[in-house]
This record gives sequence, structure tokens and C-alpha cells, in this order.
Amino acid sequence: MSMPETGKKAPAFKGKDQNGQTVSLADFKGKKLVLYFYPQDDTPGCTNQACNLRDNYGILKNKGFEVVGVSPDTEAKHKKFESKYELPFTLLSDPELKIIEKYGVWGEKSMYGKKYMGLIRTTFLIDANGKIAHVISKPKVKEHTEEILALFSA
Repeated sequence: MSMPETGKKAPAFKGKDQNGQTVSLADFKGKKLVLYFYPQDDTPGCTNQACNLRDNYGILKNKGFEVVGVSPDTEAKHKKFESKYELPFTLLSDPELKIIEKYGVWGEKSMYGKKYMGLIRTTFLIDANGKIAHVISKPKVKEHTEEILALFSA
């Protein structure tokens, strides 16, 4: 499935978070949402990205944002990741790639010349009306909050 475009309605989703609770796009109606897709819990880039969002969570909340991370990891792995790094936001488990494929972020990747299928790190900024306001391809993991705020202050 192709990636949804800026200005289009965000694809509806539903999944289980790190606490086993069902979370859906509808839960964020009327709020701005940072929906970020990342490959794997507890890897260097993903940890840097999550910690950047954690460290700036208060700023994001003050600007009216909710934050949801999505990866193919299990609920249990998300719970360990949340606890280890004291993450204050929702992490959705998508091992069956349902949400990941709806957002078009599963595709061919390359490492050391070897090609494989995997999650393509991408962030969708969804406005209070449920439309995609911005798509950040290849976010800077250590400056992700700054990227988000720059797009919404423009």
C-alpha cells in the first residue's frame, strides 16, 4: 500500500499498546497527533528517537500534541522499552504489520549492500481534524521534536 499524502485523511488504525489496551486513531479526535513508525525497540536509532520525544514531551503536550510510536515489536517488548527509558507515551504493537502497511512504511531497505524488507522510519503529523498535515521521511532521531515543532510553527 502506498504512503498517505499530506492533506489526505489519515488511515484509521487500531492496535494494542504496551499495557494491552486497545488504541485507535479515533481516540485522538480533536487533538494533534505525532504518529511515528520505527523499526525496533532498544536499538540505537530508535532509542535516540524515543528519548528525544520523551525529553521534549512536555513541550509537545503544551503545543497540543499526543505521541504514538508504532513498531512490529510485541506488547511485552514495548513494555520493557517503555520502562527502561521511562517513556511517557503510547507504543503500539503491530507484529502483523496491519497499521504499518496502511501507512505504507513497509518496504525494501538496504544494509551493507544486502536488500531486505523492513520498516521505513517515518513520522506522520496528523491535525485535529484527522488529516495528515506533514510527513517526515527519514526523521533526524536526535532532533525529532525540533523537526516536528519547526513544521507546525511555519
